[in-house]
Amino acid sequence: MRRVTLFVNGTSTNGKVVAVYGSLEDLLTVASSKLGIRASSVYNGNGGLIDDITLIRDDDVLYVSEGDSLEGERGPQEEPRGPDEGQTDWLTLNVGGRCFTTTRSTLVRKEPESMLAHMFREKDVWGNKQDSQGAYLIDRSPDYFEPILNYLRHGQLIINDGINPLGVLEEARFFGIEQLAEQLETLIKLSQPPEDHSPLTRKEFIRYLLATTTKSELRCQGLNFHGADLSRLDLRYINFKMANLRGANLTHSNLSGANLERADLSMACLDGANLQGVKMLCTNAEGASLRGCNFEDPSGIKANLEGANLKGVDMEGSQMTGINLRVATLKNAKLKNCNLRGATLAGTDLENCDLSGCDLQEANLRGSNVKGAIFEEMLTPLHMSQSVR
Repeated sequence: MRRVTLFVNGTSTNGKVVAVYGSLEDLLTVASSKLGIRASSVYNGNGGLIDDITLIRDDDVLYVSEGDSLEGERGPQEEPRGPDEGQTDWLTLNVGGRCFTTTRSTLVRKEPESMLAHMFREKDVWGNKQDSQGAYLIDRSPDYFEPILNYLRHGQLIINDGINPLGVLEEARFFGIEQLAEQLETLIKLSQPPEDHSPLTRKEFIRYLLATTTKSELRCQGLNFHGADLSRLDLRYINFKMANLRGANLTHSNLSGANLERADLSMACLDGANLQGVKMLCTNAEGASLRGCNFEDPSGIKANLEGANLKGVDMEGSQMTGINLRVATLKNAKLKNCNLRGATLAGTDLENCDLSGCDLQEANLRGSNVKGAIFEEMLTPLHMSQSVR
């Protein structure tokens, strides 16, 4: 069954949509009933007389007359206009040097608020530039534009292999095609691998080390080494800033010159580690074990643990000449038999800290909290001027 729109000859309003069946006489009978006239002839939009019902196509616009001719001059440009007025004409777009031929309605109908719809809803409203062949010039990527045009044609998002969805997304945003942009954002999100927050293993990290030249700075900033076995590895000058090393095994590792600023070393084991010139500003090493560590750099570079959280750490027997522990927290820490000559402990919390057997010669304890601290069997006497609290 075909469907046509009928208008009274000479008008473009109050049309009727009817079904076409039977003979031409049947259509004239229906037209007479629907339009309230005595229909005798049917014409197409170009003024052509239709004398055979088989010539009528689905969705044709026809004009019914009571006389034997079409009244008034009516050309194709005078056809009734609806919501798609003037939008069925063909046009060519030159996108980045590649031409696409489509209809005006394709660019307008599906996304009526998009930039393309505003550009081509009416002819030359935007003063669109054209090339020598009459194609409208658009300075965008043709590879990314093609999926957008196909979406406007049939409503399906199809991206060929080798086309980056991110590029199509940027074009969709540029042209203001919001529904397509939402689909692309979902597609891109689903295509990305899930975030892996699992800690790096010893094997993975060693492979990482071997792939880096000794002259290159190795950045491990913010990485997760929770509970990892990094014992006896050469980790000199590596950037572990803000890394998660909680519970990691770093015994006898070489961390000389490493950056552990704001890293989490809580409950980690660093017994016997080489920490010459290490940077541990504001590091959290609460409950960690640093027995027998060497912080003393022969070249004079001092280890910096300023503001570090060292509550309850065990640093017994460590070499810490000249170390900077200013305003660090060493509450309940064990520092028995440590070498703290010339160490900076100004403003440090040493409450209940075990400093028995330590060498504190020329150490700066001004403003430190030594409440409940143990100073038994010290190698050198502690002067009153060294502590004011």
